[in-house]
This record gives sequence, structure tokens and C-alpha cells, in this order.
Amino acid sequence: QVQLVESGGGLVQAGGSLRLSCAASGRTLSRAVMGWFRQAPGKEREFVATITWRLEATSYTDSVKGRFTISRDNARNTVSLQMDTLKPEDTAIYYCAAAFRDSGIIRHRSGYDYWGQGTQVTVSS
Repeated sequence: QVQLVESGGGLVQAGGSLRLSCAASGRTLSRAVMGWFRQAPGKEREFVATITWRLEATSYTDSVKGRFTISRDNARNTVSLQMDTLKPEDTAIYYCAAAFRDSGIIRHRSGYDYWGQGTQVTVSS
């Protein structure tokens, strides 16, 4: 069993930055595809970013390209999401997810095996 715990959320003004972290326990993430998703009030959970373990390839949803950066630290068993130039529309609960069944880019929720509880990000205008 894998436990994922997100941290780093908070309230920030538009144009500001936040760095989210996801710490894992119970299993090494060194061979897991990791992803970040978000869910705004009244909306479905949507893909934000993902990083593979084999080549550390990354993929982002179009709305965050050039502003968000996903990275991983296998030695610390963590994955991070650096969020810059934040916009009010980035406001959501952000979830970390881990996938162990595949090694490529995974953009859909169904591809992930484990989820964290989420951390709130609020961007004020």
C-alpha cells in the first residue's frame, strides 16, 4: 500500500508562486509514473502534469505549460510541482497520484493507482 501526502498549498495573489510537494510512504516511487491533478468547485478532476520514471519525460495540460514544472526526487521519495505566474483560474484542490502499471506518459485519472488527499490552492485576483 502506498500513502501519498501533499503539502505546500495556500493562498497567493495572482502572479505569485507556490511549490507543492508529495511525499510517499509504503513503497518507493522510483518506478512510478507520478501525476498532479486538480479539481475546482463544481468541476471534474483534471490532469495537470505527469512525469515518468524511466526518462523523466514530462507532459502538461495546455493551460499550465510554461508556468508549472513537475519534478521528482527518488532519493527523497517525493514529487513536486512548481507553480509560477499563478492565475485565479488555477484555484483548486491539487492531488498527487502514483501509477505502477505503466512506464509512459499517463494523462487520465484511470491510469493511476494511488491518490493523496489533496491540498488547497487559492489564487486571489
